[in-house]
Amino acid sequence: MASKKVLGRGLGAFFPEYESEGSKSESDKAKNTEPKQGVEKNIIAPEERVNIVLNVPTDHIRANPHQPRKEFDEERLEELADSLKKHGLIQPITVRYIGEKRFELISGERRLRAAKLAGLGEIPAYIREADDEQSMAFALIENIQREELNPLEVAMGYKRLLEEFDYTQAEVANRVGKNRTTVTNMLRLLNLPDFIQAALVSGSITTGHARALITIEDKSIQQKLLNKIVKFGWSVRQVEDAVRELGKGASKKKKSSKGDPKNPFYDEISARLRRTFSTKVNIKPKAKGGEIKIEYYSEEDLERILSIFDSI
Repeated sequence: MASKKVLGRGLGAFFPEYESEGSKSESDKAKNTEPKQGVEKNIIAPEERVNIVLNVPTDHIRANPHQPRKEFDEERLEELADSLKKHGLIQPITVRYIGEKRFELISGERRLRAAKLAGLGEIPAYIREADDEQSMAFALIENIQREELNPLEVAMGYKRLLEEFDYTQAEVANRVGKNRTTVTNMLRLLNLPDFIQAALVSGSITTGHARALITIEDKSIQQKLLNKIVKFGWSVRQVEDAVRELGKGASKKKKSSKGDPKNPFYDEISARLRRTFSTKVNIKPKAKGGEIKIEYYSEEDLERILSIFDSI
C-alpha cells in the first residue's frame, strides 16, 4: 500500500465530524453523482487516526493538565510568535484526540501559545494515542530533554509520577531516562525551605548549591550561606567546603559532651547492618526511638545501597 501523505491534510479526511457545512454540501452533491467505474472511496479506519500529522484548529486544542512547566518567558513567546507569523510552525506539536472535535496537548505548549499569540487559526500537530499516564510522562520527558524546566518543576514532575501513578523511584528514572540517584536528589530539593527554592527558580543558585545546602538542618545557617553564595559568587565546591567545616565543628562539640555508655545490643545491630550494606552504619538511640546513619562514598555507592533496599 502506498504511504499516506498526511502533512497538511484536512481533518475531515480522518475525522468525519470535522466536515464543515460547506464540505457536507459538496459531499451530498458527490453522493448524487454516479461514481466512476473501479474507483473506491478512501475511508480511514478509527485505528489509523493516530501517528499522523494534520493541521488542527488552535482553538480545538486544550492545555495539558499534566504539563510540568509553569514558567513561560513572555518576551521569548513574543519573539517566537513573530517568527511564526513569517514562517509558520515548522515543528508540529503533539496531541491526542479526546473526542467531540477536541484535542489535548501532550507536548509543545510554548509553540501553541506563540501560535495563538500570532493569530494562527490552525497548526500542524502529530496525533498519537496516549493515556493520562503516558501524556504526563511524554510532557515531562520532552521538557527535560529540551532543558526547559527549572529544577523544582522537574522535581514536581517526578513527585506527580510517584503519587498519581504509583511509580517507584526506579520506574520514574526508567521513564525519564535518568539514573535512580538523580531522581532521588531532585526529589530532595522539594524539602528545601522556600527562600532557597526561590533562589533556585530565579537562577541565583544552581542545583549543586541547593544540594549542598540540603544537608544543613538549621535554616538560619542555610540563609547565611545562601547570602554568601549570591553576594560573593561562591562555587559549589566552596559551599561544600563550608558545610564540611560546619560539620567538623558540630562533631567536636559532640565529642566534648559526655556520651551515654555503649549498649551491646546496638553494637550487634550495627554490625549486622554493616554486613548487609557493606558500609559504615551507626545507630543513635534517643529518648524515644532513634536514628540509623548509613554512609555512602559516591553516587554509584548510593545506587548500590538503594538497590539493596529495593531487594528487601
